[in-house]
Amino acid sequence: MEMAFIILIGAIAAMLANRNIAVFNDGLRPIVSEHVEGRMTRRDLGFTAFAMSFGLVIGFGIPFTLSASIILVHSILLGTDIIGLMTPKNKWGTPLAALIGGAYGAGLLVGLEGFVKLFDYLPLNFLEQMGAVGTPVVVTFMAFPALAVAMQFSVKKGVITFIVAALVRQLAVWLNGTEVLNFSGTPVTLNQEGMALIAGMIFLVVFAMKEKAEDGAGVNLAAIFSEKVAKIRKNVVFFMVIGGLIAAATNLAIMAGDPISLNLLAEGKGSEAGLAAAARALGFIPLVASTAIVTGVYSPVGFTLIFVVGFFAPNVWVALVIGAIVIALEVLLLSSIAKFLDKYPGIRNSGENIRGAMTKLLEVALLIGGANASNAIAPGFGFFFIAGFYLLNEIAGRPIVRMAVGPVGAIAVGIIANILVALGLMVIPQ
Repeated sequence: MEMAFIILIGAIAAMLANRNIAVFNDGLRPIVSEHVEGRMTRRDLGFTAFAMSFGLVIGFGIPFTLSASIILVHSILLGTDIIGLMTPKNKWGTPLAALIGGAYGAGLLVGLEGFVKLFDYLPLNFLEQMGAVGTPVVVTFMAFPALAVAMQFSVKKGVITFIVAALVRQLAVWLNGTEVLNFSGTPVTLNQEGMALIAGMIFLVVFAMKEKAEDGAGVNLAAIFSEKVAKIRKNVVFFMVIGGLIAAATNLAIMAGDPISLNLLAEGKGSEAGLAAAARALGFIPLVASTAIVTGVYSPVGFTLIFVVGFFAPNVWVALVIGAIVIALEVLLLSSIAKFLDKYPGIRNSGENIRGAMTKLLEVALLIGGANASNAIAPGFGFFFIAGFYLLNEIAGRPIVRMAVGPVGAIAVGIIANILVALGLMVIPQ
């Protein structure tokens, strides 16, 4: 079942990219629109897609996939963007794209399973230590609403949000140790990070809702680009199929939509992963909605709410059905969503700040996690390597995105440590 879902996701995503219907890379949507409108050749589009996505697959998607043994969706869908856009858009090119996309998805899953088994044959099995990469992410994620508030409104409001979130977290810790949450002999445990996250998101939404557009100042994007909205709606069935499949794959715990929920899922915290995915989706609704309406090109994961469905659905078949329904509603409500965002520019602008806050937080948390994992693999040398790797990457102009430096560095330390153990130059840490 797992293999079937991944193959179908890869095949359909590649087909949607090939037909200029949907691409995963947000930056590619305007470029695909340029090609559709005749201002860019197919060849140039394909090479642009490769240039924009290949580095992210190798430097971002694959390291996170390997560190948690769960497929980060970027690994597969950035790859299918390249496959779909580099194959010709004709009667044989589309089936070829689907065939290669399905094979690529299967290769990812088989390669992941083989990679995990490979660790048993290494002189130094560092798979367990790699789990430390995501540990800081789980704890620090609750701070992102405060950071987003500070970026959009003011540092003072950000500090207030942070303090309240911290107090809520500690209150949840205290309540978990009392009889207050004991109902008829059944103890109820609150997730302290989740409670802090909810408190921070309340502050963010309240501040954003206070910013309203002046009368007559709003622009109805859906009306201006009505033909492109109609094009997206025409393909709603394709989105329902891939949306349901991705929700089902998430429910099976073989896929996640972002590094935060991926690490939570790897620790067996499905509900917390769902909450993190929901918070992330809030930041992606303005971006996906606006780029889709303007370009006529959608995302195969929509507003990313299908990942939330996957985490909270009771079983894989319910996830499949509800995921299809949710992404269909997203497409059908595009015009209404655009009007809402025009009315509340604070909500629209908060999307960019939420994504920016998450990125900054992940850069710090994953660097710390990568350093801790590296030092657990090779005490002393691990800290030395990550510090040098980070600084050299910065000086070189960041060929590897900051977010991936920690995971990539930890994998590199694991490889180096195995070579040193094999040569007798390093003792396996106890």
